Amino acid sequence: MFFIMCCLQLVKQCHAMLEAGKVYCQSSKSFINGLRELGQNCSRDSLMEVSEPHILIDTTQKSVKTKLHTFVKEDVRHFKDVRKEFERRSECLEGAQAKNAQAPRGKTHEVEEASNALLNARRMFRSEALDYVLEVRERVQSTKLTITTIPIVSSQDALVVTHGLSFCSVQYTQFVLNSAREKRDMEQRHAAIKKKDVSYDDSIMDFNADAANGIAMEGYLYKRASNAFKTWSRRWFSIQKNQLVYQKKFKEQPTVVVEDLRLCTVKPSAENERRFCFEVVSPSKSCLLQADSERQQQAWISAVQNSIASAFQERREDTHSPVSPSGRGSGTEQEDSSCKALEEVQAIPGNRQCCDCGEADPEWASINLGITLCIVCSGIHRSLGVHFSKVRSLTLDSWEPELIKLMCELGNTVINRIYEARIDEITIKKPQSSSPRGDKESWIKSKYVEKKFIHKLPETGRNTLLRRSSARRNRATTADRSGPKPPLKPKPNHRATLPRLTDAEDEEEDLSALHPGALLYRAAALQNFPVMADALAHGANVNWVNTAEESSTPLIQAVSNALAACEFLLQNGANVNQADSNGRGPLHHGTILGHTGLVCLFLKRGADYNAKDKNQKDPITIAVDNANADIVTLLRIAKMNKEMREMDEAFGHTGDDTYQDIFRDFSHMASNNPEKLKRRSADPRF
Repeated sequence: MFFIMCCLQLVKQCHAMLEAGKVYCQSSKSFINGLRELGQNCSRDSLMEVSEPHILIDTTQKSVKTKLHTFVKEDVRHFKDVRKEFERRSECLEGAQAKNAQAPRGKTHEVEEASNALLNARRMFRSEALDYVLEVRERVQSTKLTITTIPIVSSQDALVVTHGLSFCSVQYTQFVLNSAREKRDMEQRHAAIKKKDVSYDDSIMDFNADAANGIAMEGYLYKRASNAFKTWSRRWFSIQKNQLVYQKKFKEQPTVVVEDLRLCTVKPSAENERRFCFEVVSPSKSCLLQADSERQQQAWISAVQNSIASAFQERREDTHSPVSPSGRGSGTEQEDSSCKALEEVQAIPGNRQCCDCGEADPEWASINLGITLCIVCSGIHRSLGVHFSKVRSLTLDSWEPELIKLMCELGNTVINRIYEARIDEITIKKPQSSSPRGDKESWIKSKYVEKKFIHKLPETGRNTLLRRSSARRNRATTADRSGPKPPLKPKPNHRATLPRLTDAEDEEEDLSALHPGALLYRAAALQNFPVMADALAHGANVNWVNTAEESSTPLIQAVSNALAACEFLLQNGANVNQADSNGRGPLHHGTILGHTGLVCLFLKRGADYNAKDKNQKDPITIAVDNANADIVTLLRIAKMNKEMREMDEAFGHTGDDTYQDIFRDFSHMASNNPEKLKRRSADPRF
């Protein structure tokens, strides 16, 4: 019985030994693998194989536990002290940078004091940074020496125990010598660098549009907030992917300041008391930034300018393709359209300077006002809303021929005669190109929203109805309505925008007492753009209805003349589907007159091609009756396109824009070669 009990006890002990052995072997294997991995990270140091487990335990006790414990308890504590000093110097530098940024340009003494404090803080910070780097490298080197000696000593002890040999490992000796040499070299380089002047400003990089990481420029800048407090914050800015972005913290998602650098400009800013400021202006907003020095300011301005140029160059290279994405025409058509718009629009008197501040060579426009604007004023106009001003780029956006003609009919000189008619009577001073943005914004709102500077219309004698003479009514029904109309002549000793109308068959008609809506109606019939603009400035309803003439509207009156007059009214909010008392809208009238360009324009602006007049005729029926093949083609294409789009949407498809290309071709032909559209079909049903 006793023997059996001893056997059972032995079995239990054996089982316990086996389990402990498995754990030991696994732990030993993991530890040795860890040593190998560490050795692989030290490329110049080789780790020898450890074969004796009991020797490994002894070596671990001596080399790892004792030495690493000393490293963690003593060396790391010293390292933390050095790090705290480094962080303290970093905070001092940030404080000196903030005081230097706040120093007002007009106070020389404060500027000099802040500059000297910044130089001293930068010198102390960089000296402490060098000490910090040296400390890090020395501690890492010491730790590496401790860890890599473990297998070497282990192997050496194994040889002593096994073979009774005692000799110094050549590998170990070489490693110790190399480590000592590296430490001496580090200390010598450290001493040499600390003798140099480390107070210089080298905190920015050079602009590099082809940088491998896509960052063309980066560095710290102060940014003024757009809130009411106008606080300044230091942020890490960078130029990447044709955008200007900043980050508050490392690896934080960048905040985009400028979405597309082609849409912005950059210039030094002197409106703030702070030094080294510059402004990045886009149509949607303006961002005021500050560098730490004049050198940094110039470097950033140059970098943004180079980025803008690079963005334009990339766009030109992208558009120089033989076929456009839609498969029709050249890829340079939009660029050619923009170049044509810029040349023709800037050639109009007064358009070489911004309409509101006078800055030279403006590259933006308000298409419903017919004026050119600089980028700052264009951003302010955009903020007013499209019911006041519709902003478009003269260099980046595509321009339809009718829009270019519209811009050429008005211009800064004409519009300023209306909106700045009383400028000499008012003490408000017009801003200049160098004026602060706030002054420009106040002026533009007073000019276009409050309309403080226009001449007031007389309060008495305003006629809200407008009747034509019998001669004019007869002429309207018998003559070609598209023929030339007599010009509007100004009333003597009165401003040119409220004229008299003279006609050989009519008595002189005085328009100065007309209601603004009636004035717009008459000016639209005669295609007089300055008078139309004047009427709108005085509050004319662009959809005013003349009940004395079949409830006709200014847009219907403009149909008999040209594309530009209709475009002007549409850009100012005219309803393209408003019909007269006969149920005929502008599209009906354009179809009746056989004006292909106008039909194309109205269709692009959303005219209803299914609307029927009192005779139950829609525009397609009228075009077929008149045997106008081009207009029938346009109307049928518009109808087919709508049906195809509805079908595509039902099946989840996006459709294509082929019909837009066709409409574009008709628009260009109507503006540039209208004689090609005067065609009739022999078969009315074609």
